[in-house]
Amino acid sequence: MSELVIKNLHVAIEGKEIIRGLDLTIRQGEVHAIMGPNGTGKSTLAYTLMGHPSYEVTEGEVWFKGQNILELEPDERSRLGIFLAFQYPVAIPGVTVANFLRTAINARRRAENPEDKGIPIPEFRKLLKSKMELLKMDPSFAGRYLNDGFSGGEKKRAEILQMAMLQPEIAILDETDSGLDIDALRIVAEGVNALRGKDLGVLVITHYQRILNYITPDFVHIMLGGRIVESGDAELALHLEEHGYDWVREKYEAVS
Repeated sequence: MSELVIKNLHVAIEGKEIIRGLDLTIRQGEVHAIMGPNGTGKSTLAYTLMGHPSYEVTEGEVWFKGQNILELEPDERSRLGIFLAFQYPVAIPGVTVANFLRTAINARRRAENPEDKGIPIPEFRKLLKSKMELLKMDPSFAGRYLNDGFSGGEKKRAEILQMAMLQPEIAILDETDSGLDIDALRIVAEGVNALRGKDLGVLVITHYQRILNYITPDFVHIMLGGRIVESGDAELALHLEEHGYDWVREKYEAVS
């Protein structure tokens, strides 16, 4: 069973430390949620785990499959089995969803074997059809240009479809609920739940408890001041929904 192990992670942006000693372990088959107010480092954590060059790791390690992934390029981390669903997915006019996905799969295959000629079209179509049926997506979606003119919910569903096709072992969902109405949120959550299982570990990063009404986490962590200050089960998210973050701040300040 693969696990992502974050040890004493410190991250700075333009010289300002944002993450200050974060420890977390995510195993396949587990769903973790990180919650916290704006500016506490949640999205910084997501982008750091995937290797965004603007984020400087000043201390700590992140281990996955026997490697410190901080030494790897983003595409190497992806091929290793880590996936990031963006908060604000970028539109790519002129490139269909299907072509984008086939290109991504072929890039992975050729990285492992330069002689690989790519996934055969019939095999790709069969795979794409099965994943879209699993996610209850209209087949016409595959022929649209990636995120071009998509609603917020459609962009997030496209991210979940990418996750289904690339089949990562650890998936990071960076505020997937951002900008979604209740119906779109439910549809996206159903997609995540359809992929959930013993082979997939999920880290859900969110401000609010509402997405956790649909994706029930095994573990909930509260992030404050660049580190995890409180952990618990799904009940912790409900407590936050009712009482806000003030009690956490008071507790954190008392021991800081």
